[in-house]
This record gives sequence, structure tokens and C-alpha cells, in this order.
Amino acid sequence: MKASSDPEAVCVDEELDSLFYRLIEVDESIALNMIIVLIGAPGAGKGTQARLLEERRGLPQISTGDMLRAIARTETPIAKEVRAVQASGKLISDDLVIRVVQERTSREDCKGGFVLDGFPRTIVQATMLENLAFEQHQKVVAALVDVQFDLLEMRATGRRSCPVCGEIYNIHFKPPQKDNVCDLHPEAELIHRADDTPEKIKVRLATYEQQTQPLIDYYEASKRLWHLDGTREADVIYAELDKLLNQEGHQTSDGEARN
Repeated sequence: MKASSDPEAVCVDEELDSLFYRLIEVDESIALNMIIVLIGAPGAGKGTQARLLEERRGLPQISTGDMLRAIARTETPIAKEVRAVQASGKLISDDLVIRVVQERTSREDCKGGFVLDGFPRTIVQATMLENLAFEQHQKVVAALVDVQFDLLEMRATGRRSCPVCGEIYNIHFKPPQKDNVCDLHPEAELIHRADDTPEKIKVRLATYEQQTQPLIDYYEASKRLWHLDGTREADVIYAELDKLLNQEGHQTSDGEARN
């Protein structure tokens, strides 16, 4: 993947690179914790990696969707703003989203770093995240759980679930012992989600690629993007991610290159 040739995008890249390295140079005695941005197409398994990071490293999984829903149920000033926007049917502004992220990540459980799932989605939001990381004395790294789109399509279109126990099957990779029936509940016919059709999956993946590629290009250009082969078992992917995080944590402040 190559960085954008758009002059404005290049200027943004240079500005954010400057901010990132300025953060590192603030005080060499400060051990910077990490904000981990997880990127991946629908069905790639980034949610699983976020859960494993939370379980095994104690890093809170911060989902903007979950945060907005949780805040909307409170009676704070920012909650009133969120509810007003949601009621209007408009998209929540970047400014409001980053304020929600800032409020959540300022809590004690995020002091040692955290995992972002679903944020940032745009270069503008990435800029805001860089500033937040600077204020919190943390640094941003990004991990792309990479899976070819044809495989993602097979994962999604082949997915079946048991309405009783929630067990997940896949007619291509993990079929039930008896066609369309749960192994654990033979009386239960497996469910195929209505939106898991090839046509709708292609639209979802095309939308993801269009919206996310600039963000991937940005982190790639600033040499902070790790590519993880998402076709492997979840524990194998996690082991590689864990190793990369350990290496990053021991990296010297003079910009030593990642392996």
C-alpha cells in the first residue's frame, strides 16, 4: 500500500509525524504506554483480538459505539448532546466523538494504555487521536488484521448460528455434523442472517475499503502499522501481536526500526 499523493494528505502526514516524535521526545524518562488502534474488515477477527488484549494484558477495549450508547443513558451535559444528535438522525461530529473518547480514556483503567475498536475512522479523527495521545503521554500504534476479501465473503455467507445456545458454525469451514442442525441441540434449525448474502457482503466490504484505506495509508506512511495475517487461528494471531507490543515497549527512544 502506498501513501497518498494528495498534497494536503502529505501535509497532514508530516504534521502528525512531527507530533508523534515530539511526544516521544517530551521526556525520555517517561515510559509511554500504548494506544492500540485495531483495524480490520467485517469478519476479519479484530473484535476477537481486542477481547484477548483485554483478557490477557488488562487493556480496556474502547468501542465508540458502546461508549456512545452508554453515555446516552446518563444525565451528563455531553450525554444530552449525544441524545440530541441521535434524535435528529444526523451523524455524530468528529468533535463530539473525540470528547466522548477523551472522557472515557481519562479514567484510571486506561492509564496503562487501551485498545480502540471503531476509532479513528478518518484522517481527521486520527489527528484528534494524536493530540489526545500527546496530552495523555501515550503513543499510538495500529494493527491491521488482514484477510482477503474472498475469504471474508465465505466466512460471512457460510455463517450459521444456533438459536438455542448461540454456537457458531460455517458451512465452508466448520459445518455441523448434520446439515443445518446444531450438534448440541438437534431440534434446533440453524439460523442464517438475512444480511449475510454475497451481494450485501460485497457492499459492506467495498464500503470498508473506501472508508478505511486512507487511514491504513496514513499509519503505513508513519511506520506505525503492523500487518497481521488474519487467516490464522486467533491465538496464533494474538501471539504475534503480543510479541510486537513487547518489542515496541522495549524500543529505544531514538527511533529504532521495528522487526
